[in-house]
Parts: sequence; structure tokens; C-alpha cells
Amino acid sequence: MGDLRVLFIGGTGVISSACSRLAVESGIELFVLNRGTSTTRALPPQVRRIQADIREPRSVLEKIKDLDFDAVVDWVAFTPDHIRADIDLFGGRAGQYVFISSASAYQTPPAWQPVTESTPLRNPFWRYSRDKIACEDLLVAAFREQAFPATIVRPSHTYDATLVPFDGGWTVLGRMMAGKPVIVHGDGTSLWTMTHHQDFARAFVPLLGNPRTLGEAFHITSDDVLTWNQIARALAAGLGVTPRIVHVPSDAIAAAHPEWGAGLLGDKAHSMVFDNAKIKHLVPGWRAVIPFERGAREITGWYLADPARQVTDAALAAVMDKLAATWSQG
Repeated sequence: MGDLRVLFIGGTGVISSACSRLAVESGIELFVLNRGTSTTRALPPQVRRIQADIREPRSVLEKIKDLDFDAVVDWVAFTPDHIRADIDLFGGRAGQYVFISSASAYQTPPAWQPVTESTPLRNPFWRYSRDKIACEDLLVAAFREQAFPATIVRPSHTYDATLVPFDGGWTVLGRMMAGKPVIVHGDGTSLWTMTHHQDFARAFVPLLGNPRTLGEAFHITSDDVLTWNQIARALAAGLGVTPRIVHVPSDAIAAAHPEWGAGLLGDKAHSMVFDNAKIKHLVPGWRAVIPFERGAREITGWYLADPARQVTDAALAAVMDKLAATWSQG
């Protein structure tokens, strides 16, 4: 991998930060293009930084000049307009273009499990997912019609120490510590797949510059499947408390808080179990090895280490109080 020159657009996010570190450790010459405003996750010192705004293609061209890349990865493309701009920018300049899509683009709820890369893409519940599907459609057409070297990667719920799996972040952890009820959708037994960002990176980085990936889509997830009750209890264990779980139907949550509900009805409320055979075939020997119980300790440890991180969303907490009062058993 030492001969590869790779550009990350973004590179300090939850998933991309782990991939940036591993890419550098693997000997890749890594360029990272961003606005330079993130302070949460530092880039490795070996990274060659390009400070520009990807939404202003002319400024990007001025910075990258005549550079070309074995692979370009856009971690921050969310709409078809973003993809059209990237095709214009990097057509003829990149040996591979990697779009970070989302496993929430898959048919929701899926007609059968486990989900494979050939599961249909259809999500009528969540605009975010529909936009990702539209991005994929553009790239598939560009690959077919003009051999644009697209690779599509679909992460599912990938986390680092900063990311609480429940909506509200610290709001939920703080409620656990205070002995207040925490809302778990449905009866808490739907199945969910949590993937540590370091596990993701170990499967992702070998895809860079790999000609077998062109025109293909891959998801990268753990094989460690948990119920939402287990996820809640793992976080509570990291805090040293026992959670007061109140189960609330997802429809009722959506009625009380439409934004929270969109992410449930469009994603988290449905059991999602993945078949990772395709990525394992391309990256022999890879498997996710970090269980969520360990990840939960990393998450709670990160929040407890600095009171400044312990920010409660008062409006969301009020909705949670109201739902808990309505749906508490006895």
C-alpha cells in the first residue's frame, strides 16, 4: 500500500478519523481536504493537509492543482449535487472514487435477513437515506456510461468514544446516572448491529486502490448483533448503574418528536443483521473483533472524563419525561 496516493474529503469524523490513522500506518500518502475547523479528532502528523471547502469546487481546484490520486474518498457527500460536483472535479484525476453511503439505504424494513449488498435500496421513511440512494444511482450511471471508477461503501451504525447510540447523546447517559427513566423504542428486543470505527477501518483501508472494487458496493459491519435493551444495559454498566428502561412504541416517539422518530422509523426501529461475506472475500482474514461492551466503556469513559462533554438537551429531556410518564408500567 505504500505507493498509494489517497485523498480524503473530510477525515476527522467518527469513521474517517480511524481510517485516516490506519491509512497513514499502512504507508499510504494521505491528503486530507477539509475546512480545518474540527478539534475533536486530531489528524496524524504525516497527513498532507489541504484547506478548502469542497462545496466551492473552484477553490478546491486551486489547491490540488495538477495532483492526481489513486483513490479519492468523499466522507461528506450527502446529496446528488455533491456527487455531480465530485464527478466533475475528479473525473480523470482519480483511479478510484469512494462514496460513503449508508446501510440505512437498504429496504426498510428488509424483506428478509441477513441483509446483503443485493438487498434492494428503498427507504420511504427517512430523507437522509433517500438522498444517499439518489447519490448511489448517479454513481452507478456514471460507472456504466462513462466508466467513472466508483466504489460504494455502506457503513451501518459505526461509533467511536464520542458517539452514544441513543438519540440525545449525553442526555441519555445523564438520565441513567440520575436514576431517571430512559426511553427504549418498541419492546427493546429488535436486533441492531454496532460497529467500532477501528474495526471498520481495518476492512475499509484495503479497499483503497483495489481495482476489484470498481462498480461494486460493500457494507462493512460487525457480526456482533445486540438488542436495544442490551445496548442500554451495556452503557449503564459503563456508568456503574442499573438503567430504568421504559419501552415506548416508535410511532409514539415519532408523534412526540418527529426528528427523533424519523431516525427510528427510517432506521433503528427495524432489526438489521448483515451478511459480511462480500467484504470478507475481498479482505481475507478480516472480521470485527471489538464487542460493544468494550465500546460502551470507551463511550462512558470519554463523557465522564470531561464535564464539558456532559451537555443535556433540555427540550429532548422534557419529551423523554413526558413519554416515560405516559408509558411507564405501573
